[in-house]
Amino acid sequence: MLMKLMSLKINSLNDVFIQELRDIYNAENQLVGALPKMAEAAFSNELRMGFEHHLEQTKTQVMRLERIFQELGLEASGENCEAMEGLISEGKDYISAEGKMEARDAGLIAVAQKVEHYEIAAYGTLRSLAKRLNNMSAADLLQQTLEEESETDKKLTAIAEQQVNISAGVTQ
Repeated sequence: MLMKLMSLKINSLNDVFIQELRDIYNAENQLVGALPKMAEAAFSNELRMGFEHHLEQTKTQVMRLERIFQELGLEASGENCEAMEGLISEGKDYISAEGKMEARDAGLIAVAQKVEHYEIAAYGTLRSLAKRLNNMSAADLLQQTLEEESETDKKLTAIAEQQVNISAGVTQ
């Protein structure tokens, strides 16, 4: 990772904005590939439908990012987002886990919420940078996504607390 930082050339807030856009663009594209697998692994119908719904949202979020790149006159591309790669790897561990399916769902939710919190941080930062750069079109698009990510996090909490964590039980 140090090599990656050393190869970057950051001279302005705009450079940071573009770098962070590329990071989240890659993260979202990784998530588009991972969500169908999480949905397929989910035992709870509500959780499966939540993952499927979020997949459609994520595709729309990718299009928003592409629009921002287009408005900036840049090709939509992404640096490898190692954070998302790690989170998806954690999700794969739960997908392939043996044992009680309801407990596995609790693990899938845990990973999904980590993903949401990462995205909330990324989009909040990007929105603030866009505002500072006086790019209100980008700020508005990023705000839309930030609201969706926050709502998804709340829905995951509700599914966990009202259903999955109860079904998973506390026995060892």
